[in-house]
Order: sequence, then C-alpha cells, then structure tokens
Amino acid sequence: MINKRTHPKRKIYPEDFLGFFHIDWLGTIPNLPNVNPNHAKYKQAKPSKPTTPRVKEGESQGPPISISENEKIKLATPNMASVGTSLFALIENLKEPIFESLFIREKVMTGVSHGIIVAGGVGSRMFPASAYVAKEMLPLVDVPAIVHLILEAKNAGITQLHIITSPNKNLQSILEVQHLKHYRQDLHEDLFDLANGVDIQFHIQPEPKGFGEALMHALPHIDGPCLVLLGDNIILDKHEPLNRFEASTASKQLVNEFLQTNQPTVGLIEVAREETSHYGIAKIEDNKITSIVEKPKPMDAPSQFALCGRYIFTSDTLTLLHQYSYEMCGELQTIELQKHWMNEGRLNGFIFHGMEWYDSGLPFSWLKSQIDHGLNRSEYKDVLRDWLRKRID
Repeated sequence: MINKRTHPKRKIYPEDFLGFFHIDWLGTIPNLPNVNPNHAKYKQAKPSKPTTPRVKEGESQGPPISISENEKIKLATPNMASVGTSLFALIENLKEPIFESLFIREKVMTGVSHGIIVAGGVGSRMFPASAYVAKEMLPLVDVPAIVHLILEAKNAGITQLHIITSPNKNLQSILEVQHLKHYRQDLHEDLFDLANGVDIQFHIQPEPKGFGEALMHALPHIDGPCLVLLGDNIILDKHEPLNRFEASTASKQLVNEFLQTNQPTVGLIEVAREETSHYGIAKIEDNKITSIVEKPKPMDAPSQFALCGRYIFTSDTLTLLHQYSYEMCGELQTIELQKHWMNEGRLNGFIFHGMEWYDSGLPFSWLKSQIDHGLNRSEYKDVLRDWLRKRID
C-alpha cells in the first residue's frame, strides 16, 4: 500500500497494487514506486529457471476449500512466460475510477495519527485563577483538564500530539511527574505517564490571535488529517474512580466517523435552547453541516447542536487558513474555514450521545462541572449528594 505520509499524490501505476495479490515471484522486475511496466526496459523474456512460490496457509481469501497437494502446486506455479505482461495488461485495463476508488480507500484506511490540543490564549474570563494557573491545568475534581484531553487523544489512536500554548504558560511540567507515582500506587499509572506511547511537542503562539492562527503554528509539522481538541473543553462518557480510570471515547468516536468519509468532521452536542447564545450553533441535514451561526439568540438559533471543541481537519487546512487569514477574518478564521468546506458540501457533523460536556473557560460553568462530575463519580456521589441536601435545606 502507498504510505501517504511518505509518498505525495501522483499518478497511480499498476505495480502499486501488486501487494494485493501476494506475488513474490516477479523477481526480475524491480520493486520501485515509480516504475512504468510498459517501458521497454521492463518487458521481460521468459526466465530460464522459473521459481516456485511458497504456498502459505491462511494467505488466500474466502472460506477454506478442499484441495490436493498436486493441485496446490499447479495453482502456485504460474506460467512465467506470460505473467509479466498479462498481469500488467489485466491491471491496466481496469478503468481509472477503480484506481481512484482504491486510492481513496487507502487514504481512508490510514487513520489519524496527529492531534492538536489548542491551549493558547490568556484565559481572562477565568481570572484571577488563570492568572496563576493555566485554565487547562485546572482540575476537574482531581484530574487536570489537559490530562483528560491527552488521554482522550491517545485513546483515539493519536501517536503525534501537538500542544499549542502561550509564552506565559508552563504546560511542559505535565511530562515531569512520573517520579511521583510511587507515592500513590493505588492510582492508575496512565495519570502519571502521559507521554507513554505518544510523541508530545509544544508550540508557542506568541500572541492571542484566536483558534485558526493557533493551528498555524502546528500544522506545518503535520502531514495528513489531524484531530483537534480545544483545551478548555472536556467531554466525558466515563466517570470511573482513579484506580480504574478510563479515558473518554469522544475523539475515538469522531475519528471512526471520519474514517467513513475522509471529509472534515465536527463534533456536536445538543444544548438547551436558552444556552445557544453561548456557542457556535450548527444546522445539520443528513450529517452535513449547512450553516454555522456564532452565539445566536435562542429565537434565531438554527438548531440546538453546539460545536463542542472536537474536530477532524483535513490536509488542506493550512492552505485554507492562509487564504482566510487572521488579517482578513480575525478570530473567525476557523468559521470561514468551515464555511469553505460547507460550500463544497463536505463538512460533516457528528452528534455525540451519552456525553457530559464540561467547560473550564467560565467560572460558573466550571463550578457546575465540578458538581456534576462529582455526582457521577462512584466514590463521591453519595456523600456529595447528602452534603448538597444539607446545604440546600
């Protein structure tokens, strides 16, 4: 298969697909990525000593059949005089749409290995707390927000993680706590070893110029689609005690949805009508986002589906962000980016179900998040409920 990360898009030749047929007896034809089998250099005479390929059990596709050893040998030994030309002729007679569909399928099946956590900005709405501690480091009860995000990204299969931060934040310290694990052997080891299985890189956004401009500091280091998480948005479907900690599956679900279409995909969560004025609200038809309205009045909201800080952006993102520059669009760069994809009919929406959405960007929202998460945690819910009743009474 072609590795999109190392091979740029190019004309596809039949030999690109030889791997599908498990052929290892074309030893006289070099295994080069750009050879053209029609070139005179590669038209072969009958080999003097044809070799017999290995017969490997389990290599064939489909249900097992009964076959004698002699028949196996006959099937395994090709007519070497014609295989070099007839096989290529057969493949070249395939129509271009078939090659294109195979190429698209290959891209879809490669998955998403890069992720970006956007944790820049000042966080002034959380002052004075965020003046002392980055809002992404504030704990949801007992686990910092950014720890939830990193473990969620890893759970989605991300192996290259880019964290965009600002000059006044020291998020690198999250990678320096492994030595403290021995003090609490009862806690899940993943909570102390965030870099296990993932390469984490930090990028500085010198000035707070919004979501789109922040992405531009990481995207030059990324080839292919990437998962994007906003650093102050936690989305949980798991509320396990810390000795049985489980990462959220939100990003994993989003990646799986992306793999069905290979198109930009936006995560959505349904909110109450009266809360639509706090979010970007999407209109969605047949899984396609047809419009996004930023913080509409409840009566003007096109739906109750809010953008919740989870995205899969495709490889054209950086080019489009240059087109819809910060100088032209300001902090609405990513809205214009998504409108571009909408106009092409290829911006998909994925609605999360069974998730709790916690926002560390506003004091009252974060207070409600603490209480809600506490009520969902088995080790806290009973005592917290009793305490709340007493306080209310």
